[in-house]
Amino acid sequence: MSRPTALFYVQHLLGIGHLRRAFAIARAMQAAGLDVALAQGGRPVAGLDRRGLRIHQLPPAEAADSSFSVLLDEAGRPIDDGWRRKRRDALLALFAATAPDLLLVEQFPFGRRAFRFELLPLLDAALARRPKPAIFGSLRDILVAKPDPKRSAGMVALAERYFDRVLVHGDPRVIRLEESFPAAAALGERLVYTGYVLDRPATALPREPRGEEVLVSVGGGAVGQPLLEAALAARPLTRLAEAPWRLIAGPGLPPDHYAALGRRLSPGVALERFRTDFPALLGRCRVSVSQGGYNTVMETLQAGARAVIVPFAERAETEQTLRAERLAARGLFALVEARELSPARLAAAIDRADAGPPETLAIDLDGAAASARLLEVAARAARA
Repeated sequence: MSRPTALFYVQHLLGIGHLRRAFAIARAMQAAGLDVALAQGGRPVAGLDRRGLRIHQLPPAEAADSSFSVLLDEAGRPIDDGWRRKRRDALLALFAATAPDLLLVEQFPFGRRAFRFELLPLLDAALARRPKPAIFGSLRDILVAKPDPKRSAGMVALAERYFDRVLVHGDPRVIRLEESFPAAAALGERLVYTGYVLDRPATALPREPRGEEVLVSVGGGAVGQPLLEAALAARPLTRLAEAPWRLIAGPGLPPDHYAALGRRLSPGVALERFRTDFPALLGRCRVSVSQGGYNTVMETLQAGARAVIVPFAERAETEQTLRAERLAARGLFALVEARELSPARLAAAIDRADAGPPETLAIDLDGAAASARLLEVAARAARA
């Protein structure tokens, strides 16, 4: 008997965290026995491991900046109705060709509002198809705060209309979805916590002896320049000024900013775009300094690294700050608020992190495999 099929929709706009998490879940789904087609709506990202994945690249869109108010097409132009029709038709054609037993949609309707033009037709097509596929949502642990109660109620109504389950990739012992999105309580048993998602299982990386390197990373890099510059200025102020430092700028840092950083490097400091072995670097660094993105924070906890987190918090972004504050309060790393970032504050936090090992906390980091098990059962039931 052939394997059940799944169509997984993911759209990243600025950073690469959504895409990395989707890749990890897709790999786990394939390992669990599903034939997965991944519909990718953002730009291809150099350096990410695509091996073993069947990726269907939609006409790509990205955010013009961290306000997310303007979306650009593959040529750097604001998207228009013609582009929207082209994307919608490509996605619906992929759904028809895949004829999935399971449809998995990342973030919507709790985000990606600008893509209603294609996601509502996709979900309507899934509801109308016979046999109907299982329809699941995929969410990270924390949502950006929604100040408008009517808008929150509309999101819940869409979830109730379309989704059999909404997978929350987090651990309720750390934070519940209702703490960032109170309306989620209305979804009741539709919400299923899977644990946090990592690219590799929690047992996949052996603990290595700690080295002397200070590792500075900013995820995808699109909004990482302030932290990279602060780290360069903080180095001579720390007790680790003579240690080797490695800055990983991410594929999204603009080329001119990357070149400018390269001209400021002092002896003992390396600058790189991307490392496929980033988890291993975390496992043996002396101190990690990073932004508070979902993937980096979970990899830091997995590695047991002494760490400083500086969460991204421009405009209405609350997700990274809430997660960082919750975990820092448990002694898992040192925290520097983005609004307080300065070389002196960062240097002091690095010295605090270096002074002792982090606390330990039981956190479920097996979210990829748990998600895959749930999805495989749902796909087989829909096929039957």
